[in-house]
Amino acid sequence: MTTAVTEIPPASPEAAIAHFSQEFTFETDCWDVNDSLARGADFVLLDVRSPALFAKSHVPGAINLPHGKITRNKMAEWPEGTIFVTYCAGPHCNGAARGALRLARLGLPVKIMAGGLTGWIDEGFELQAGE
Repeated sequence: MTTAVTEIPPASPEAAIAHFSQEFTFETDCWDVNDSLARGADFVLLDVRSPALFAKSHVPGAINLPHGKITRNKMAEWPEGTIFVTYCAGPHCNGAARGALRLARLGLPVKIMAGGLTGWIDEGFELQAGE
């Protein structure tokens, strides 16, 4: 019997390796960000939501930089080669992708934290309030 899942066969293992390996060049997850922050992060974590939402709660160690404020002049504050990780409210929000696109257009290395703040909370990690 064929179902909606198997009607289209899965990709070959080689194609799956290429596809899923490439995904890790675009995104990381909340667990890896939390672990990296605890060990001394080698990236800058950008909360691309509004200042009001950031003040309400955010990932400890994140810097608030709304995606619309990402400019060449602002990004010059960090050394060349700095890796940025963006996040927003969660899977229902495209702010992290908007921020990542702006960074990429400036020629900067960037990943998205998959799940955003919702994923962070789902993992049971603490949030920080205030600036």
